[in-house]
This record gives sequence, structure tokens and C-alpha cells, in this order.
Amino acid sequence: MDMAESLPQKGAEILIHSLINENVDHIFAYPGGASMELHQALSKQDQIRVVLPRHEQGGGFSAAGYARATGKTGVCMATSGPGGTNLLTAIADAHLDSIPLVAITGQVPRHLIGKTAFQETDIIGMTLPIVKHSYLVVAIEDIPRIVSEAFHIANTGRPGVVHIDIPKNIQQQLATVDYNVEEKIPGYRHHIQATRQDILKIREAIKNCKKPCAYVGGGIISAGASEELLKFAESFNIPVVTTLMGVGSFPEKHKLSLKWLGMHGTYYGNYAANECDLLICLGARFDDRVTGAVETFAANSKIIHVDIDPSELNKNKKADIGVNSDVKYVLEKLNQDPIYQDYTEWHESVQSWKKNYPLKYRQSEKLLPQYAIEKLCEMTNGEAVIVPGVGQHQMWSGLFYTYSYPRQLLTSAGLGTMGFGLPTAIGAKIACPEKTVINIDGDGSFQMNIQELGCAYAENVGVKMVILNNQHLGMVAQWEDRFYDSNRGNTVLEQKKFGRPYPNFVEIAKGYGIPGRDVWTKEELEDAYREMLETDGPFLLDIHTEFEEHVLPMIPPGGSYKDIILD
Repeated sequence: MDMAESLPQKGAEILIHSLINENVDHIFAYPGGASMELHQALSKQDQIRVVLPRHEQGGGFSAAGYARATGKTGVCMATSGPGGTNLLTAIADAHLDSIPLVAITGQVPRHLIGKTAFQETDIIGMTLPIVKHSYLVVAIEDIPRIVSEAFHIANTGRPGVVHIDIPKNIQQQLATVDYNVEEKIPGYRHHIQATRQDILKIREAIKNCKKPCAYVGGGIISAGASEELLKFAESFNIPVVTTLMGVGSFPEKHKLSLKWLGMHGTYYGNYAANECDLLICLGARFDDRVTGAVETFAANSKIIHVDIDPSELNKNKKADIGVNSDVKYVLEKLNQDPIYQDYTEWHESVQSWKKNYPLKYRQSEKLLPQYAIEKLCEMTNGEAVIVPGVGQHQMWSGLFYTYSYPRQLLTSAGLGTMGFGLPTAIGAKIACPEKTVINIDGDGSFQMNIQELGCAYAENVGVKMVILNNQHLGMVAQWEDRFYDSNRGNTVLEQKKFGRPYPNFVEIAKGYGIPGRDVWTKEELEDAYREMLETDGPFLLDIHTEFEEHVLPMIPPGGSYKDIILD
């Protein structure tokens, strides 16, 4: 224990010291009355960089973006009441995508809890359904242990969110504490490995199949198992289709890659997953956007399901072989003795689907969003980290950019949260300053956290922003076109009285001190991208497209892969 630790410290100082002990180097934090003590403690140290968002939701997304880009646990902090409630959407988003996050909130003093005090909410009760665990700090001596446990829980097993609520009076108390703490987490099992019998069952199923397909999700990325997956696919000669969260876990230029499946996934990926006789699900959860009508999904396939979370097994789709295990361990064991089979007819079928039903879009002299993303992929050599918002642009970003490494596409998959893109990209760029990080957004989604332009400028975060601006809430409008006779139910954002697309994003960016440029034609695009990529610091491109394109392929809601719409 150093001299500082041997002296009495405020609870706020103990909390920050505990974060430093967990190797936290960034915290995304917005101050308020119940968290002022924590910010005062942060201001008196130089080991943790405090990033000031312009809204607590932005801070939560940025912290999760830091975690998505690195695999490290992100940390965000807010005050009580509205500060905490503003974090809830970002917490729920991280929860559904299994992102390791520690969310800290200040709370009113203990004697006022339950008294409807100023800026008091039951944030513990509110977070309980969307976190792995919540802590209310009731004694200053518990802080080091609670922080240690929080980080352990957040980033072991199936990653997720842990919430710490700390009353202001405990922040202000003085105590001398022992930082060499023993964690007390009874019943928490995170290091789960398949049994020998499990591995033998999987091997036997692979040995006897004729049409295998690996269906892999974000669990591969969380487990750091991408290399093991590549070795497995090649040595077992099995095609691979990913979920949206699994994009990047398997290189999409590989001959065994089928890109991703689901409602807007590839024709060939959906057909392979449904026509196979053995579906090997690794770190995915059979969510509805993948399966469509669950009773028709892989209806004639034997199903192997490997997941670190036992609650996922048989939850949405019954597995013939359900294995509760770290997926990396399972792949390592399988790779020790590969079963290589030719599967000639099966591969011919898969290749025919890829040849006859490739990803495509209509050719046009107009500037189409799909073309804009393909050109961006070309000009970044397919190496940028892509962070879309949510909507049509998100799907096009997944389809028409080619991904080759894990943590390259950072997307809100489970919650589908508009406003996700910009703050998440800021967190990712702070975490990986050497990488090109590009937020691809829609005009609707971008406006939901547009204030984070202030954070990007003030913190000098060199994130690039590409807005595919069609003046509509495009994905909902697409559903209106397909299923509601094109009747518009508040999905048009255009304001014709201004004589140009509204709002003027380039002028707004300029007001925040960020350079930008409008793009109206295909001929302008390459030069605009070059300017964006070569400009130091943040840069915004507003690419104007008409609302005329639909995201295709598309499996209608409640449909099966045989109902897929191609045009």
C-alpha cells in the first residue's frame, strides 16, 4: 500500500483509485449534483482520461463503442435521476449485444433514498432487467470489492453490463480501505468448458453429415476465436455464414464465406443455413431477425448449438446437441483432429446460389447509397472500422462493405438503436486512434445524437461521418412501401420550404467547428471521400440520395427463406 492508500480518502477518491487498479484509461462521464464528488476526484489524477459527452446517452454509447472496438470493458458515468435514466438506452443496447460495460451513477444520499428526493430515481430497479448485475453501495469499505467484482462480471462468461450506484454521502465519507480485496460472487460460473462427451457428439455429427453449415455470431468475436474459426472452416471444409454481430469473425473474401444471413442477409447465406443437413451454431442465439418463422428455420437440419450462456440453449430453437461452453475451447478441441470431407455436391449447390443470386443493385446515373458504400470500401481498401447508425444505411453498410477482421463492423444489432452511430464511432476512434473509423449514418438516425459533434470537436476525435441523406426514415418507409401501400405515416423528414434537404448538416457541423462537404452526384464522390480521408480530425460528408432504393434481399416478417424478396 502506498502513502496515498494509507491515508483516509473520500469514497469518491476510493472509487477512482479502484478504477485505476482495473487499468481503466478512459471514462465517458457527464457531471451533475450527485456525481460532482466523483468528477472532483477525477480532476485530481492523470491516469484516467475523462471524455465529456454532450448527453449521457452519448456517453453510454461511446463507452460501449470503446468496448466494441477493443474487447476491453468500457466505463461511463452519470448523475442521479435524469442522468441515470438517460443512460438506460445505451445500457440496454450493450446488454442485448453482449458488450462489456460498467455504468456508474451517482445517487442521492442514503437517508433520502425512497423519499422522492430531488433527482432521485430507482435506477437499480430500472436497470435490473438489462444488466448482468447491479450494485448499490451502502458502505464505503465495500467500494474496492464492488469495483473489482463489477469488472470481473462484465467481461467474463457472456459479456454484459454491470451497474454501480453510489450515494453522495458515501462519496463524501472518509475511510482507509484495503485495495487487496477478495471477490465474493457465489454461484457465478464463467469459465465453462465442454465435456469430452460433448466434443465426441459434435465430431460424430460432423462425420455423418453431407451438407454442413457453420452459423456463427458475436460470441466468436467476444471469445477471441476468429483464428480458431478460420482453421475449423478450412480444415473441416465447411461454409460459414455469420449473424450481423458476427460480421468480421470470418473474412468475407474467403471462398467459404457466405457473408451474413437473416431478414436482409444474402440469398446464398440464408439458403445454405436452411438447406444444410447439419447446422453448427457457434456463439449465436437464433434471434427472430435471423430465423424468421422459427418453426421453418433449418427445419430439416440437425442442430448443434454451442453457447457460453446456458439460457440460450433451446430458448428460441431446439438443439439436437446443446453444448454450454466457451466457443473458443470447443473449436480448439475440434481443430486437434479435423474431419475433412469433400462435400462436392453441397459445395456445388452453395456456389450456384452465390453465382446466380449475388448481392446486386440497379445501375443508375444517380448517386445510389449502395454505390456510395462500395466506393468507400474501395477507397479505404476495405480496412476501415465502420460504425453505422440504424436503418437502411446500416443494412447497406453490412452488405456492400467487405469485412475481413473482427471488431470491424460495430453495429446496434439487438436493440436497433437510432442515434447509436456517431457516439459509438467517437468511442471506437478514441480506443483505436491509429485506425480509420467511419460513422455511416442516415439523416434520421444522425440527428438523434447530433450534439456529440461537440464532443468530437472538443476532444479532437478524428472520426469521419458519412450521412446517406434521403430525407426519410428509410427503413420504416420501405416497410410502408412493401406492406402499407406506400402510405406515409410520419416517415418523411423533408421540408420543401427550405429549397434544399433539411437540415443543413454541413452548416451544423461548421457551427461545431467541424469541416464538411455536400455531395450531390456520382462524379463528386471520389474527390469528396479523398478530402474526408485526408483531412486531419473529424470531417462530415452529407451525401444526398433520393428515397427510391430498398434494402434487398428481404425476408418478410414472419416469413421463411423461401419467401425472400430479391427485387
